[in-house]
Amino acid sequence: MKKVFVSGCYDILHAGHLQFFEEARAHGDYLIVSFASAEVLWHHKRRKPSIPDDHKKALLQALRMVDEVIITHGHDEGLDFKEDFLRIRPAMLLVTDDDKYGQLKRELCAEVGAEYRILAKTPPKFEPVSTSSIVRWVQAPTEAPLRVDFAGGWLDVPRFAKAGEFVVNCAISPLVSLRDWPYEKQAGLGGSGAWALLNGKDGIDSELDLGVGWQDPAVIRETGVCVWRSGERPQLDFKRNGDFLKGRMAVLWTAGQHDTPGVVDHPRDYDRIAESGRIARDGVLSEDVFLLAKGIALYHETQLAEGMEPLPELPDALACKYCGGGYGGYALYLFADEAAREGALQTVPELRPVEPFCRI
Repeated sequence: MKKVFVSGCYDILHAGHLQFFEEARAHGDYLIVSFASAEVLWHHKRRKPSIPDDHKKALLQALRMVDEVIITHGHDEGLDFKEDFLRIRPAMLLVTDDDKYGQLKRELCAEVGAEYRILAKTPPKFEPVSTSSIVRWVQAPTEAPLRVDFAGGWLDVPRFAKAGEFVVNCAISPLVSLRDWPYEKQAGLGGSGAWALLNGKDGIDSELDLGVGWQDPAVIRETGVCVWRSGERPQLDFKRNGDFLKGRMAVLWTAGQHDTPGVVDHPRDYDRIAESGRIARDGVLSEDVFLLAKGIALYHETQLAEGMEPLPELPDALACKYCGGGYGGYALYLFADEAAREGALQTVPELRPVEPFCRI
């Protein structure tokens, strides 16, 4: 009988584990699965398992491809199963290609004449496929805000970043969910960042991989009115809860979809963009809506110089700008007070109110 041995934490049993066990079992006649006990898990990772050891063992033992399950108690890092392995003397130890303890395991196999084999990871049948990603998915919120950006946009793109400058933005409601999305798509409101958060992902790396900036997932995760330091990764300078903006913001659909990745390399005035960020930062710091409007208006001037179409002039609006940098989507309008916004809403039915959102 050819015994195959595998080890791990298997803390939350998921489809990726089943796929690994299926492939491991195909290499022999008898599959032994070992997992680190709660004591070992705490000793090495300072965390407790998601379920008690006896429950985990029962679940593993019930799998049709698993012949034996062992709870290990050794304290050698990466070799908590050593004592059981030397006792059983299996024919093969199977590991995945991301195993961190290869040399130690090769030496252990040599002691009993076992084959050490690396099992290349095959494309997963399901997503997510790791314990950590499942935990993030379980912990993901059921609703998330979108965002409007005020000033300093593009300075969150690493290659355009300027030390000492700022990006200013605000999370907004109404909120969105995986089943309810009360906004247009590709709208310049950070929808991809919200979608990532709702699915248990951070979103920052995926945005950076597209060649755009991190500001959308950063403020959607943080919430509130945020001032960020320009740089390669999000670094919060300070934030406000946004109460000074209640009743003062609205967005207008421009009838065209937004495409940030498609315009990343367009020429634009980054010095003026940086100036707009400094002014908007001072406006948020002092909770001065008129100073914030000055920063927004300056940023919009750079958008017009870049070739974006002029936005409609709305009654009593202090400032306006395209949300994001993609030549479409929603435009943000800022008003001096709720009465001014209400007047604009009555005049322009397509205008919709949004409010700052801050999760405590």
